Amino acid sequence: MKKRLLVATGGGDCPGLNAVIRAIVKRADQETDWEVVGSIEAFNGILTDPPQVVRLTNRDVSGIQNRGGTILKTTSKGGPFAWPTQHPDGSWTLEDRSTEMLERLVDPLHVDGVISIGGEGSMDIAQKLYEQGMNVIGIPKTIDNDLTSTDVTFGFHTAVEIATDAVDKLITTAASHNRLMILEVMGRHAGWIGLSSALAGGADVALIPEIPYDIEKVAEKIKHRMANGRGYAIVVIAEGAMPVGGDQTARKSDQIGYGNAILGGVGHRLLSELKDHVDVEARVVILGHLQRGGSPVAYDRILATQFGVKAVELALAGDYGKMVAYRTPHVVSVPIKDAINQYNYVSVDSDLVKTARGIGMCLGD
Repeated sequence: MKKRLLVATGGGDCPGLNAVIRAIVKRADQETDWEVVGSIEAFNGILTDPPQVVRLTNRDVSGIQNRGGTILKTTSKGGPFAWPTQHPDGSWTLEDRSTEMLERLVDPLHVDGVISIGGEGSMDIAQKLYEQGMNVIGIPKTIDNDLTSTDVTFGFHTAVEIATDAVDKLITTAASHNRLMILEVMGRHAGWIGLSSALAGGADVALIPEIPYDIEKVAEKIKHRMANGRGYAIVVIAEGAMPVGGDQTARKSDQIGYGNAILGGVGHRLLSELKDHVDVEARVVILGHLQRGGSPVAYDRILATQFGVKAVELALAGDYGKMVAYRTPHVVSVPIKDAINQYNYVSVDSDLVKTARGIGMCLGD
C-alpha cells in the first residue's frame, strides 16, 4: 500500500491555495510510493459521516494554479476541537473530537502525514494535533500577512494589488467630484494591506490597527488636502483600526462554531467621527471579500508552488511539526510552535512606516 498524504485548507480562502495544492500533488507524484488525498472543508471532511476525503491526481490539479479559491473548499467553523453538536432540546455545544479524528486518520483513511494550509488559527490547531501525535506540516496562508517566522505569506501580494487598484479608481472619481473617499480594507490585527495599498496608490491617510488614530489629526490632514472646498482626499483604513482610547468596530457572530468577532463598518464610523471636524462631501467603499477572490498574481503563484514542494519534501524526510516559511531568498522550515508564538504586526518603527511618514502620509498620530 502506498503512503498517503492528506491536504486540508482551513480558515478564510486566499489567492494561491490551488497553486499550493497543485504543487503538493505534482511533487508527491514523482514518488512511486506516495499518493495525495484532500479533506473537504478543512479537517471537517475527516469528521463527517461518511468522510469527505477525495483522491488527488495530476489530472485533478491540472491548470488550477491560476484559479482563485480552493478546490478542496474551506471553512472557519467546526474543526476537531470545536465541533458544533445540536442536542434534542435544540441547544448547541462545541465538542472536542480531536482524538476521534486522529483515529480516523489511521483507520479507515490510512493517512501517514497531513499538510495543513492555513493562517494563525489553522496553525494553532495543527500544533495541538501534532502534540497529540499527528504527523503534520503547516503551510502559511493569509492575505493579512500576520504570521511570524516567514517574510511573507502567499495571498498577501494579490490582496494588496486588488486594494491598490481600488485606490487608483477612487482617485479618479474623488478628483472629479472634489470628494473625500474612505476605502475600508481587510486587516483584523495587522495593517499590512492597508499601509501597503495606501503607499502604492498614493493615499493621503492610512489608518491601521497598530496605530490608534486621533480624529483631529486625520481631519487636519483632510482639511489641508481640500482647502477652500477644492481638491480631493483618499483615506485607506484597515477593518481593525480604532481611535485613541476606543475599540475595534466589531460584532459577535451568531454562527455556531465561529469564534472570531466579525469586523466591518469602521469606514462609516470614521466618516461619522469626521463630520464634527470637517465639512466635506464624502463616500465610503468597503472592499470586503473582493480582496480574497480572483486569480493570484504571479508572485503568489510562485511562492505557493515553492511552499507546496517544500512541504512534501519535509514529509518525505519525516520532518513533522514544522511550518514552511520564506526567509529571503530561501524557502525553509520552522517549528509550528515558533510560528504562532506571536503576531506579525506592522512595527511603528519599520521602514514601511518611516516611508509613509517621509512622504507626508498621515497615520492618525
